[in-house]
Amino acid sequence: MSDLFSLPFEEARGGGPMKRERRIFSVAELTAAIRGVLETGFGEIWVEGELSNCRTWNTGHVYFTLKDGEAQIKAVMFRSVVRYLKFKPEDGMHVVVRGQLGVYEPKGEYQIVCEHLEPRGLGALQMAVEQLKKKLQAEGLFDPARKRPLPSLPRTIGIVTSLDGAALRDIIKVLRRRHPNAHLLIRPTRVQGDGAAAEIAEALRAIVKIPGVDVVIVGRGGGSFEDLLAFNQEPVARAIASSPVPVVSAVGHEVDVTIADFVADLRAPTPSAAAELVVTAKDEFCARVSRLGERLGSVVRASIQRRRAGVHALSSRRGLAGWHARLAMRGRHAAELTYQLRRHAGGHVARRERAFRTLRLRLEARDLRRQVSLMRSRLSGAHGRLGTATAAAQHRAESRMASLAGRLENLSPLGVLARGYAVCWNAERTTIIRSAAAVAPGDRVHVTLQEGELHCDVRSKD
Repeated sequence: MSDLFSLPFEEARGGGPMKRERRIFSVAELTAAIRGVLETGFGEIWVEGELSNCRTWNTGHVYFTLKDGEAQIKAVMFRSVVRYLKFKPEDGMHVVVRGQLGVYEPKGEYQIVCEHLEPRGLGALQMAVEQLKKKLQAEGLFDPARKRPLPSLPRTIGIVTSLDGAALRDIIKVLRRRHPNAHLLIRPTRVQGDGAAAEIAEALRAIVKIPGVDVVIVGRGGGSFEDLLAFNQEPVARAIASSPVPVVSAVGHEVDVTIADFVADLRAPTPSAAAELVVTAKDEFCARVSRLGERLGSVVRASIQRRRAGVHALSSRRGLAGWHARLAMRGRHAAELTYQLRRHAGGHVARRERAFRTLRLRLEARDLRRQVSLMRSRLSGAHGRLGTATAAAQHRAESRMASLAGRLENLSPLGVLARGYAVCWNAERTTIIRSAAAVAPGDRVHVTLQEGELHCDVRSKD
């Protein structure tokens, strides 16, 4: 009978092996399993506490402990995130951090990998943003099923951002380099400050109404929580959700996440990345065309190879003896004809080029702009001469008219009447009476004065 302690543990009681098998973890396996549970079970978290043992290493990373009155947890913020902080973390600060739980396997410690850090004073704004996020998520605005794919070859790309920011320059630079044929339609707007959210929403609604817009990029460069607050507002989220075309959100840097990112059809970490994502489908389309071209080339080359093998097989037959020589002669004749054709074509093209240069020189000599300039100069000179001649002719006419008026005044009977004389007419006013013998007593006459007339009867005459 064997000793009880010489049996395996499973057989110590009951006389047989237990149904459950042992699984023995290595330390690395157990740590990796714990890490997976922590990272997938919690996801993104927000933690509030007091900074302690805050140290900045020469690598640029910041290590600290986040604690309250009952517990503490270690945390790390990498250099790529630290450079966007607006303040210097110090011991004793009461802060709120955003990040994910992780495990530092060499030491078996769990820690928070921080992606954002802010003073506790921003808690009210953050709470409002979180409440709005839950509301919109409950309405289904964050549902991946409503996300639309980007167009493969966008012809018109709308951009909603500030004209003064670097984001617009980055987007234009990337699009001009990767898709120079695209038409860019820019709708400027403010991206921070009071009323910026309403302006962004209005700009989105206006740009999607323009016919031909295939996709819209909305965003701005990085900044603090207050700078990005406009993209955490409900009007912007509603405008993005109601857009009839796909919208790419490009707000801040890679670590910045806003409500606009959740509602948009696609979230880009930076404005430059948004431009690259918009034309990624084009790159994939071009790559597919290239692959198909390569496959087509391979098929054609294989077909040619098979046909070449068939030709060699036929040429080895007795009835086709001398076929290579005849083909070579035909090839030589074709080469000679090709040479002659090229020579004649080259001469013809050279003559055409000389004629073209001659016509071009003649056309440049008769440049319409130069002719118009000369004609304008001539017209200006003629206008000046015409004005001078017209003034001189007018002066001469006025002088002559004044002279004739003087002469006419001297000859006018009215001038004589003005000096006290009168004109006597017969009764019918047909004849001027110049002699007393022309009338008899009792005749009626008319006397014209300078002012008015007299109707007189002749009583006597001398």
